[in-house]
Amino acid sequence: MADRSPRAPRPGNRRNAVLALACAGVVAGMVGLAYASVPLYRLFCQVTGFAGTTQVAEKAPDEVLDRTVTVRFDSNVARDLDWTFGPERRSVELKIGETRLVYYRARNLADRPVTGTATFNVTPDWAGAYFNKIQCFCFTEQTLAAGESVDMPVVFFIDPAIVEDRAASRSMAITLSYTFYPVANPEKPVAAARPNPAPPLQGQGG
Repeated sequence: MADRSPRAPRPGNRRNAVLALACAGVVAGMVGLAYASVPLYRLFCQVTGFAGTTQVAEKAPDEVLDRTVTVRFDSNVARDLDWTFGPERRSVELKIGETRLVYYRARNLADRPVTGTATFNVTPDWAGAYFNKIQCFCFTEQTLAAGESVDMPVVFFIDPAIVEDRAASRSMAITLSYTFYPVANPEKPVAAARPNPAPPLQGQGG
């Protein structure tokens, strides 16, 4: 009569099962880490200015130094976004600690409403820790109707602490760069996505 008693699992099969479970756990952990690393990396960049990430400020500094810095403005549009986009002026010169208002203009060349969002950075990279924005169109998605144009404000200042950075002695020219990309699933309806007009600021010469 054949032996029908259950057989113990072979050692090789047991090792394979343990290895498979371990691999699955590692993969799950890596996926979770990838999702968590995006906001952590963004927070790290905002706090440190790493990779030219600018800072966000609620108000201008109390101190304005008698030292100037040149800020240049750059603009780019992704290939699959049918917009034109550029700054009203290519550069400004301002005192360190002085608040400045500038505008970028975007126009939708498509025959339908299109939503875009902007990424940004400054160069040289080390200057990101001192470039502070009070207001910026890059904080929200921008939706333009077919053929519509809009002027989008940026209110910024350069933190006076920049003069304490040894790199500042080598260069006091900063480039602020934006790149607009299309948004497939906009968060807001067309009529709601508009940048608020910035109030005029004092000291707009330059």
